[in-house]
Amino acid sequence: MLTLKRPLRLLLIGLFLATFPVVSSVMAEDAPAKKVRMLMVTTSKTFTHEPVKRGKEKLAASEIAVTQIGQQTKLFSVDCTQDPVADFTPENLKKYDLVFFYTQGPNLEIPEENLKFFFETWLKEKGHGFIATHSSTDTYGDYKPYWDMIGGTFDGHPWNAGDTVTITVHDKNHASTKVWGDEFQIKDEIYQYKNWQPEKVHVLMSLNMAKTGTKKPYHVPVSWIKNYGEGRIFYTNLGHNAETWANPKFRESLVGGIRWVMGLEEGDATPNPEVSKAWHEKSKADAEAK
Repeated sequence: MLTLKRPLRLLLIGLFLATFPVVSSVMAEDAPAKKVRMLMVTTSKTFTHEPVKRGKEKLAASEIAVTQIGQQTKLFSVDCTQDPVADFTPENLKKYDLVFFYTQGPNLEIPEENLKFFFETWLKEKGHGFIATHSSTDTYGDYKPYWDMIGGTFDGHPWNAGDTVTITVHDKNHASTKVWGDEFQIKDEIYQYKNWQPEKVHVLMSLNMAKTGTKKPYHVPVSWIKNYGEGRIFYTNLGHNAETWANPKFRESLVGGIRWVMGLEEGDATPNPEVSKAWHEKSKADAEAK
């Protein structure tokens, strides 16, 4: 079996992302009348994931994917930054309708007054939304306003980047999950969480312990949504591997999540703690039965 060296593999992924057509189910004429702007933050502090590594390129793989989604769907335009200290300010945030995080680190060094404006004012306004992938939950892990907003905090990843896992979809009607069916397998790194608040989120998907190699006796959510004031939040754990960003179904899932955040899709965000409770018990039974 041929194994590509990392620089060549990333180059091929980048070339593929640059030419990959976005899902055909999203039509340009469905674009909002108002021009929607997104700020995408891909800052890393203690570990930099491949999809946010720019290297010599202007944009990283995840930034290329989101930029292309915006261009091809005509849903939004996107500005990418790895300098949130300069760009995550009240004055600058007022230019945007959406914020997208693929970040990592205990402290992104954003001044607290800017974070406070984001949590208490900007994100609570109608028409504003927050989209986040993978290690965005490994960001500001000790800062309660952040993890209270996003829904939970990284607490390790027993399921590593090379593991293939099975994920069960709970809400099959949501725009971000329709593409996945009842359940699916994917090779990606899956987080477990602390500061998890099932009473505040609507869980969309979870790890299926019965069909996954490494089994743990507790619920591991994979994607969720929540209302935040009049704003909306969509999070997916997926996206550790650069290859995930070239996965057509992952990209279609992202489009669906963004459309829900923008208010272009219906979707029930009512918290469903009963799902977490049931899947905690199921995961415990699955782990004990291994």
